[in-house]
Amino acid sequence: MPAAAEAEKNPFLNQVIWITGASSGIGEGLVRAFSGCGANVVLSSRRESELRRVRDECIQAGASAGSLLLVPLDVTDYAAMPAAVQSVVDAFGRIDMLINNAGTSQRSFCIDTDMQVYRQMLELNVLGQIALTKAVLPLMAAQGSGHILVTSSLAGKFGAPQRTGYCAAKHAVMGFFDALLTEVAYLGIRVTTIVPGFIRTNVGANALTGSGAAVGAPDPDIDGGMDPDDCARVILQGIANGVEEIAVGNGPEMGLLELKRRDPTTLFRALEARAAEVRAGSNQAQIARSQNGEP
Repeated sequence: MPAAAEAEKNPFLNQVIWITGASSGIGEGLVRAFSGCGANVVLSSRRESELRRVRDECIQAGASAGSLLLVPLDVTDYAAMPAAVQSVVDAFGRIDMLINNAGTSQRSFCIDTDMQVYRQMLELNVLGQIALTKAVLPLMAAQGSGHILVTSSLAGKFGAPQRTGYCAAKHAVMGFFDALLTEVAYLGIRVTTIVPGFIRTNVGANALTGSGAAVGAPDPDIDGGMDPDDCARVILQGIANGVEEIAVGNGPEMGLLELKRRDPTTLFRALEARAAEVRAGSNQAQIARSQNGEP
């Protein structure tokens, strides 16, 4: 098959695709999906042991070891980014796609939330994505091509209880990357936002409480969400189709996007009711702990 025809059939073949937050969840699903398409995939996160696990599983599934590069990276460590970019260039010569997927969530009411938690939300979910994007942009500009993506959330489209910091961060992400799209198109660089609903990941258990500790317990909504591999397939299809804002999920929460546009007042009242349910549940749990002599 001629190269042009092969590229049209599989637009990700031999592309160099850098994914942060690649050690679990949506990022891990994207690594598997892109490696299965014959892409060169760069895996980044803070947990090198988990990156090795994901890489090894991709190799077992048929990916070439030489097409998978581990670049451990904390996206809040801006000083480490130039060396990380250089390591990708040294290995593959270019970066065709950057998927900013690192992040964490929150589960606490504003009145109970330390300011440090808000700082963490913004540092990891917003400023880290901006910093790595800025580190990669000059290379893509010199190439005359590239594609930058970011994983936002439904929380970047409307507010939800116990997520004031997370919603603030994801709204900021949507604003920054929507604005970036308008600035870099003339350079041949595309920008895409990804807007997931409930995806079956550890984001709920890893979410921060008001003190900054991890929740450490499963989230029923997320546990009942879309499989990460199915999510990744939807994202890849959206990229291939040139969709600039990819909404992905298969639960009733996805209907809230349209409700916010069509009838925001009804959405606000529904989410207020949800907040009341959460508070009532928290109060009942505290009463039960007190009766059992727990703090």
